[in-house]
Amino acid sequence: MSAVTEPFPRGSISRFFEAWPPLTLIALGWIALMVVVALGADFLAPYSFTALDLRARLSPPVFMGGSWAHPLGSDELGRDVLSRLIMSIRLSLLIAFCGTLIAAAFGTTMGFVAAHFRRKVEAVVLMMIDFQASVPFLIIALAVLAFFGNSLILFVVLMGLNSWERYARIARGLTLSANEQGYAAAVRQLGASNLRVYGLHVLPNIASTLIVSMTITFPETILLESGLSFLGLGVQPPLSSLGNMVGYGREYLTRAPWIMLCPAAVIVLSTLSISIVGDWLRDRLDPTLR
Repeated sequence: MSAVTEPFPRGSISRFFEAWPPLTLIALGWIALMVVVALGADFLAPYSFTALDLRARLSPPVFMGGSWAHPLGSDELGRDVLSRLIMSIRLSLLIAFCGTLIAAAFGTTMGFVAAHFRRKVEAVVLMMIDFQASVPFLIIALAVLAFFGNSLILFVVLMGLNSWERYARIARGLTLSANEQGYAAAVRQLGASNLRVYGLHVLPNIASTLIVSMTITFPETILLESGLSFLGLGVQPPLSSLGNMVGYGREYLTRAPWIMLCPAAVIVLSTLSISIVGDWLRDRLDPTLR
């Protein structure tokens, strides 16, 4: 009798789940779903997110006895919660993504500047880093938005100034370590410019650490945007974000809890998923943990 061969040997399955834990796969699946929703929001939304239907105001969702005309119910003006949720996911992810990129680019540049010039320039950069870390950013954001007014571009730039000091510290420390290791000085002696040294040699060597830091900053930016929008200082109507929806839904928490609970659940699941993937990336990219 011939031995029955298993299509998937047990060893390969165990190695697969060691490399890709089930919780990480679920988190990656949720992130992929959010990206698909954000990219295809115009096609996935069943209604316009500003369309009013006063005859269907405060309609409950399907799982609470409502109709399929509004699967997640409607708000106080009869607007479809599902359509608003889809558009809010796109805007919130866009703000968090752009804000994270701005923070990473600005912080990394300041770290390179501090490590390259040293002395007085380094002291000024470190002073800016200490100031940023010592003052709660929410207070800075409230002051800037109250003084300069609110616009989407200003709001995105303001989100980008959040947590830039983390990237500056990481870039400065790793750049000083690269200079001590000698490969950066060797490339510079071969005639490479400073821009080429930092862009093509130092940055790729510290990119893994910066990517892990971005997975930490991204959910923090989502929460910060949600908090400011909840207070009425973030995204302004007619635009809609996750925090904006939570802020409007708090007044109907007892009568129509689905207005607030749906975007709140998306915020919790998205930030949790990104944090799980960030921990997994840290374990995969950190050579000291292997």
